[in-house]
Amino acid sequence: MTVTTITQTGGDWSMGLFDFCSDKTVCLVGTMCPACLELNLSPQYGECLCLPLLPGSTFALRVGIREKYKIRGSVCEDSTPVYCCWPFAVCQMVRELKTRIKSQIFQVSTAIESS
Repeated sequence: MTVTTITQTGGDWSMGLFDFCSDKTVCLVGTMCPACLELNLSPQYGECLCLPLLPGSTFALRVGIREKYKIRGSVCEDSTPVYCCWPFAVCQMVRELKTRIKSQIFQVSTAIESS
């Protein structure tokens, strides 16, 4: 019998909060209409399209993304970008999802049990 364990590894955010122009489309939409970008982000993460209309939703999405992809940080560290630099935080979350979905990093370990 072969037992395979897959552990998703995270690390840090793949791009910094102010690296928003590394993706030109995200940069443009995030600059002109960050609310539109957030409305697009919600379904990409698997949530309802109207989630961004609720108070605190950007914060909830950021915490959810960080925890899902095991990105280092804390709830306190998530609050500063969301409440002080909201457009940049939305751009960072969109870029993170694009990066993580394209190249998910997995650590695979296989153990063979003999009976």
